[in-house]
Amino acid sequence: RYSGKLDSDADEFIGFAVDGAKRMQSLINGLLLYSRAGRQDDAYETIDASDVVNEAVMNLGSRIDAAGATVNCDDLPSVVADRAQLISIFQNLISNSIKYRSPTRDALVEVSAQRTRSAWEFKVKDNGIGIDSAFSDRIFTIFQRLHARDEYQGTGIGLAVVKKIVERTGGTIRLESKLDEGSSFIFTVIDRTIEVDSSEEDGRNVKRAAS
Repeated sequence: RYSGKLDSDADEFIGFAVDGAKRMQSLINGLLLYSRAGRQDDAYETIDASDVVNEAVMNLGSRIDAAGATVNCDDLPSVVADRAQLISIFQNLISNSIKYRSPTRDALVEVSAQRTRSAWEFKVKDNGIGIDSAFSDRIFTIFQRLHARDEYQGTGIGLAVVKKIVERTGGTIRLESKLDEGSSFIFTVIDRTIEVDSSEEDGRNVKRAAS
């Protein structure tokens, strides 16, 4: 309201105050998101991971289009997981890949999975700017940033949220990256069975006893 009505110094100070308030609001929203991550009532169900990735890509549609990025997805397995949480994981990781894309080549993100002994291991691989291996653990720490705010916007919360969700559901996450070549975020979804309702189980036991 007062922009342009005072001197240039006042306009500058008003700008600082407004920018600070906006960043504070973003941090508060991020903290709320982080505090809630993985705390939902774990609504486990058998879901097709390919469908989950497609939904995450659809949610990021405008951002993907604006960046001219391509997201390729292999045939992924069905897993027992919380659908909303798994969407959040893929959406954060794909968004991160697009954000830190290379300025010299078209952004490409590839999602794949492979079987381990007791889990499915998912990989979100990109051809972006990459990360120095010295910072491979730091990037999962809340509010940690490797770049100045004028280079890349953000609060430094997204990957911390992903790590919290993955670990609260019994999985692990790690980073493999090379500077100027790209990064791969690899996380696991452990084998899990859907618990049978106790009344259903009692009914089955009665039938077994009768037979």
